Amino acid sequence: MPRTRRLDLAGVAQHVVQRGNNRQPCFPRRADYLRYLQHLREAARQRGCSIHAYVLMTNHVHLLVTPQERGAVGLMMQDVGRRFVRAVNESTGRTGTLWEGRYKSCLVDSEHYLLTCYRYIELNPVRAGMVADPAGYEWSSYSGNTGTTGDPVLDPHPVFTRLGRNDEERWKRYRQLVAEGVSGEQLARFRLVTQRQRAFGSDEFVAEIEKRTGQRAGLGTPGPRKAVVAVEKVV
Repeated sequence: MPRTRRLDLAGVAQHVVQRGNNRQPCFPRRADYLRYLQHLREAARQRGCSIHAYVLMTNHVHLLVTPQERGAVGLMMQDVGRRFVRAVNESTGRTGTLWEGRYKSCLVDSEHYLLTCYRYIELNPVRAGMVADPAGYEWSSYSGNTGTTGDPVLDPHPVFTRLGRNDEERWKRYRQLVAEGVSGEQLARFRLVTQRQRAFGSDEFVAEIEKRTGQRAGLGTPGPRKAVVAVEKVV
């Protein structure tokens, strides 16, 4: 069966998910979380990608990233995977692959859905029952995006910067948004769109992606699409 060709456009944010092989842990030791973030920061800078949000779970990772050029996310993920797997194998004496296979991704509509993606990613540890509050999980971008700590991995998306006139206003507003959570409907749709590697956004956004890429970007069978309810709009 042929591989699904990823939707990929310069300047359009992508939600990226990569899972451990056979759902096995990807980060055997605390040092491996730190090592992954170091490799991610370096590869993102080298490949012209901006990381807006992330979470490193025990057996998979989520990233929200915007590439400057088409193909940059794939190159970044290759760089991170190559360096990280080699380091883990050498330090633990293991051999073979660490990741399940190709990462999955979906394009994210900046105007309507981007901040939902931020929250979806950073609330993963809460949904998994690992912590009661996202601030309690060390290996996510939540602390950086709320101003609790500095995070050199992060580069705020313009939609995020429009949350307030200064950092304090943005951090406060973002904490409020995260506290609102993500609805079950939003959660189910986001998971499905990522699994099928389509576009997460309004009908207009999906149509524009299809026009620019020549690929199907929406869910369902070809034909008239059902109306999509906007998750949120930042003004």
